[in-house]
Amino acid sequence: MSLKLYNTKSGRVEPFAPLDGRRVTLYVCGPTVYDHAHVGHARASVAFDILARRLKAGGLEVHYVRNFTDVDDKIIKRAGETGRDWREVAETYIRSFNEDMDAVNCLKPAQTPRATEYIDVMIEDIREIISRGLAYEVEGDVYFDVSAYKQYGRLSRREVGEQEAGARVAVDERKKSPADFALWKAAKPGEPSWPSPWGEGRPGWHSECSAMCFRLLGAEFDIHGGGQDLIFPHHENELAQAGALGRPMARFWVHNGFVRLNNEKMSKSLGNFFTVKDVLKKFDGEVLRCLLVSKHYRGPLDFSDESLREAEKALERIYRALEAAEELMGDREALAFNMDQVVAARSRFNEAMDDDLNTAKALGVVFDLARALNKAVAAADLEKAAAFYAAIKIMGDEFGLWQRSPAQFFEALAARRDVRLSAGEIEKMISARAEARAAKNWAAADRLRNELLEKGVILEDKASLTTWKYSG
Repeated sequence: MSLKLYNTKSGRVEPFAPLDGRRVTLYVCGPTVYDHAHVGHARASVAFDILARRLKAGGLEVHYVRNFTDVDDKIIKRAGETGRDWREVAETYIRSFNEDMDAVNCLKPAQTPRATEYIDVMIEDIREIISRGLAYEVEGDVYFDVSAYKQYGRLSRREVGEQEAGARVAVDERKKSPADFALWKAAKPGEPSWPSPWGEGRPGWHSECSAMCFRLLGAEFDIHGGGQDLIFPHHENELAQAGALGRPMARFWVHNGFVRLNNEKMSKSLGNFFTVKDVLKKFDGEVLRCLLVSKHYRGPLDFSDESLREAEKALERIYRALEAAEELMGDREALAFNMDQVVAARSRFNEAMDDDLNTAKALGVVFDLARALNKAVAAADLEKAAAFYAAIKIMGDEFGLWQRSPAQFFEALAARRDVRLSAGEIEKMISARAEARAAKNWAAADRLRNELLEKGVILEDKASLTTWKYSG
């Protein structure tokens, strides 16, 4: 395949080829499980799910690993606030995260390791880093000595002095430098801890992924992924730890962009976030996925109910075209015939996806095909309809979209929409729209059509009258 990916480490788009022939090794930083997943978590999961699907579509085997941080200050704090055991808190939100990712149709990674399963491995790594003179112990805490590691900053391209307190970087006057970060944290009363050469304690946040990557994927692997907010300090510190141990780590570092609400990054720390479960109360999971796929994974994504409604309408157009094609085809098999229009569309789709996963451009190809499908159905051209239908379904498999039957989609849509309008209310709005059209007030006519559409009512204008039906 001719896939090119933006590599954060090099700062440019580069051709991708796996280290091991046809097998791709992919590690993605998963959530710290102290609360329900928010839309930012869904964006990261969907972005790397699309990457995994693209690699598989190219005939590659993908060994996809995504971790859970299941012990952390935030988890311990939530346990104290709720009177629960920290393990129970972590288990609750791991289940919740998996439910949410199922709802947005993410493929399950091959492995989902938990930090607490690799404590012994982390201790071994920390001991080795100390022996190499790149870390030091202070009263049961162990810190990485950033000034002693000359390659620090090569991922984020920051100077050592730019590291600030915050983002899990503790202020501690015992450190040689404010930039030094914790590899091991001495136990505090009442907190979970494990025995170590430096006393009871637990690993620092940055210790876990570099240890798990090595044990599960090797000293060097293909791709390390995560959100842009992880580039610094988390991924920078992971890379420093791996480098201190002589491990190259990932060849490609890939990061997805932020989700924004009112032009500000959506995050739990800022308190301006929506959980996936909040969204699923009003919209189908496929709608959320469609919104996330509609923008390039590296760019910002503006989140709102309006953007979700637009994604919902886009999905409806695709499903409506598929529904009409299925009615025309009946029981006939839908084969992608090698007609020029389909071959050209597949070429444009592949070109977009191979260009650093440009899903926005690739989605445009699908909508072009949907319009062609509608024309083929209107002309009762079975051969073209079958070809366009099959091509749309194949492309949808890479997106993780429109894989259900139209009836299933519309049923799910109706279940989340407001109570249906009565026939009398619908007819009244149709009459008002007819008056607006007669007066050439097209804006008012379109507004009434859109209001009906949002209630699940589909209008069909014929020569002398307008008919309607509920979607699904």
